[in-house]
Amino acid sequence: MHHANHYYGHSHVLARYCGLDDRDPPRIGGHLQHGWNIGDGMAGDHEFVPGVPLFLWSERTRRRAWSLGRRQTYVVGAPWAYLVAGEPDPEPERPREGTIFYPFHGWEGQHVVGDHDRLIAEIRATEPGPVTICLYWQEYGVKRVRQRYERAGFRVVCHGHRGGRWEKLDPDFLRRQLAEQRRHRRVASNRLCSAIFYGTLAGCEPAVYGDPMQLDGEVPLWGGQPRIRRQWAELHGPYVDQAVARAAAVAELGADRLLTPAELRRLLRWPEPCRPTADAAPPAGHARPDRHADPAEENR
Repeated sequence: MHHANHYYGHSHVLARYCGLDDRDPPRIGGHLQHGWNIGDGMAGDHEFVPGVPLFLWSERTRRRAWSLGRRQTYVVGAPWAYLVAGEPDPEPERPREGTIFYPFHGWEGQHVVGDHDRLIAEIRATEPGPVTICLYWQEYGVKRVRQRYERAGFRVVCHGHRGGRWEKLDPDFLRRQLAEQRRHRRVASNRLCSAIFYGTLAGCEPAVYGDPMQLDGEVPLWGGQPRIRRQWAELHGPYVDQAVARAAAVAELGADRLLTPAELRRLLRWPEPCRPTADAAPPAGHARPDRHADPAEENR
């Protein structure tokens, strides 16, 4: 299994849905998309074995992958979409309050270059209610960064470590993220990103505004931020049309393409569970795709 298949507990979420041990998920027979991007769904800094199936979140991503020469691709839906559909809000009547804001973050190989104080001022000027800042573990661990937001009067949290190289794996990362988002009325960031689509699917009002910052030595893959702002212009701004955002989130996360447990096990080459599962249909409210080929065949 490629170690990126474990990021954010993705393999664990899918294993639980398939009725398998979510603390020790089976090996996935391919590469699973682990974050939203505007290319083929795969991380540009990872090396992938040629000919190994790519399990992508959406039909939109599959088409982009096809245009880039990727052929053995299969739409399975984002793990987040399975989580949202499979774990209803335990307190649906509880009023949501405030905004959870995700500042653009770096990763283990690159750090963010940007003005956090300027972003804080923009958040203060925009958000009417209480604000929760969610920092990536890297920025959260930097005291001077975390304290800037705390001194501004914001609540500061971290969803956890995404894992890497089979270390610091966190099966509950997405569940904590979902619980946090369901507490808030709005979800916002200074870049269109996975967290915005996640929050929208989870029922938050989305917003994208503020200094987008940049990675140290950032290369604008597939057109970078200029293309994102052009192609998804309607999702940018302090206030976004919720119906438009919802449709975009469903399309980009493949929430309309979720599989049954049996279909997903077959594609990922996973075994049958020891206990029975409801294999007859995908999660309630999600359409079932017309056809899914075996990974050994070419998806056409």
